[in-house]
Amino acid sequence: MDTRQDDLRRDLDATLQARKELGKEYEDELLDSFMKRLDARLDARVERSVARRLDDEPRSHHDRHRARRQGWGKRSGTGLAVVSMAFGIPLTAIAGDAANGGFAGLMVCWAGIVGVNVAAAFGERRNHQDRRPRDDWD
Repeated sequence: MDTRQDDLRRDLDATLQARKELGKEYEDELLDSFMKRLDARLDARVERSVARRLDDEPRSHHDRHRARRQGWGKRSGTGLAVVSMAFGIPLTAIAGDAANGGFAGLMVCWAGIVGVNVAAAFGERRNHQDRRPRDDWD
């Protein structure tokens, strides 16, 4: 048995001895105290395990996730703007044709493109604000 199990066994034995000496009226308090110590040990063990896994994780994995967050990933407003312009050029040609609505078609087309970009920008801004830590004044 390792030392952690020995310590746990000693704590349990001490709790049982205290119960025998104090009686059943203190059983709940003794059990709560033991469970709090057990929870603290489990929390510390989980934190050590997570820290160890994060230290063992290859740096390229971190770099990949950072590039995805900063680059052309889901949260990139630049990507949406470029795609909007790429689709906007042929849509302008189609909507601006007199047979397809002329100037009114052109306005509807570009209003849609601007609307999509504005909605994405506000959505990104709201997501960014949701991730911001709150204080008592918010």
